[in-house]
Amino acid sequence: MPMKQLTITPLDGRGNAVSARTVTVDYNPEEFSVAKDNNFAVQGVPGLPSPVVQFVSGNQRTLEVELFFDTYDTKELPKRDVRLLTEQVTGLMELDAELHAPPVLVVAMAGFRFTCVLSRAQQRFLLLMPDGTPVRARVNCTFIEYKEPARAAVEANLQTADYTKVHTVLPGETLSSIAADRYDDPALWRPLALANGLADPRDLRPGQSLLVPALPYTDPRTLEVTA
Repeated sequence: MPMKQLTITPLDGRGNAVSARTVTVDYNPEEFSVAKDNNFAVQGVPGLPSPVVQFVSGNQRTLEVELFFDTYDTKELPKRDVRLLTEQVTGLMELDAELHAPPVLVVAMAGFRFTCVLSRAQQRFLLLMPDGTPVRARVNCTFIEYKEPARAAVEANLQTADYTKVHTVLPGETLSSIAADRYDDPALWRPLALANGLADPRDLRPGQSLLVPALPYTDPRTLEVTA
């Protein structure tokens, strides 16, 4: 059974497929690649044998694929300009009048399905007719995965301020500065001291791991902590 042809289908503002604008590629790509990477901050700490590495954010997956278009190996005369085909793909980077942004796309082939936006398309014209009409081309495409913000937040399943976290002490930080960063109030350093058994709140070392306890659901600025 032949492999289903690769298709690129735009979505409207409600996430519905606009089938009338589907681009069907006559020649399936020989290969494609999917990649994902994360961003980390590396902070050198005096006295430690290696730097402290902290996660900053994750990047969306990217799909790299080369598409082939040909109007030369056909019975048509005169030969069609291959740009009539390639522009169906590159045109997906143009602003949609209703969305005020390029459309979200679904790239599908056999069992593969990728919801994304087209971030880059580079055309190479491989064969020209005597009059200069291009009749064969390759388009290198980079698609970036797209997720609705609400869905991305659910999938990430991030901790909220209602759960204990861990903070790595950086050079120059104090309990007050950490409380200002975590609780938006430098005066709330005592929960940090109590949770970590710090008799001297000034006794902090770069690279030290501190528990950051959750505060009650009441306004944290009214919180009183007693030993």
